[in-house]
Amino acid sequence: QVQLVESGGGLVQAGGSLRLSCAASARTFGSWSMGWFRQAPGKERQFVAAISYIGSATYYADSVKGRFTISRDNAKNTLDLQMNSLKLEDTAVYYCAASPSATRLHLSQGYRYWGQGTQVTVSS
Repeated sequence: QVQLVESGGGLVQAGGSLRLSCAASARTFGSWSMGWFRQAPGKERQFVAAISYIGSATYYADSVKGRFTISRDNAKNTLDLQMNSLKLEDTAVYYCAASPSATRLHLSQGYRYWGQGTQVTVSS
């Protein structure tokens, strides 16, 4: 069982930055690949970024590449998403998720545990 709690969402102007965090309860946090997904109103949940067990590999959606950075601290059981140069289209609820797999991390079906989400709103 892995419990995930996101924080750090809020309202920011376009071009600004936010840092999302996800706190995990599991003592085996380092055994899970982790990902960030987002869901805007009326749209399907979409992949944002993922990171491997020990953080040696990271993956990004094309829409956020070069602007967002995913990182993890296995000693603190935390996952972060640094979001820079935010755009209006980044507005969504952001979810962190844990996957037992090391592959296909862009697919939401592979994730077993999900947080409740944190709202990010980018204004003009």
